[in-house]
Amino acid sequence: MNLYGPGDNFDLESSHVIPALIRKCVEAVEEGREEIVVWGDGTPTREFLYVEDAVEGIVLATERYDGADPVNLGSGVEISIRDLATTIAAMTGFSGRITWDSSKPNGQPRRCLDVSRAEREFGFRARMAFEGGLRKTVEWYQCQRRSCVAG
Repeated sequence: MNLYGPGDNFDLESSHVIPALIRKCVEAVEEGREEIVVWGDGTPTREFLYVEDAVEGIVLATERYDGADPVNLGSGVEISIRDLATTIAAMTGFSGRITWDSSKPNGQPRRCLDVSRAEREFGFRARMAFEGGLRKTVEWYQCQRRSCVAG
């Protein structure tokens, strides 16, 4: 499961794709840069789960699931890295060029979970719409940066 949300790790050396893209776009806007560089070619797809949905899923599982089989928690929605970058750029106000560095690895071509067991066994279904969760994450990060600059 690829978690995202406010409070994520935004360090470019160790973060995952969503916080890295948010940071790159926000910094590009702040610095007036016309380009960001993203690893790979943008074709791989990923499924992301908003952190509050993950918490709800874990709580439901501890309360209602006593099985031995593993259960995937996820949103059941998949997005390409290219579409993700475009969406984040728009949300952060970055209107420059996204350059794909295909000399860098793409990673796994696809990551999408079968989340039907979670719904069937303990009634879990992610509630946060992806764009809503992404917007909350972008706003949180922007607020943190303003606090750091102001403080």
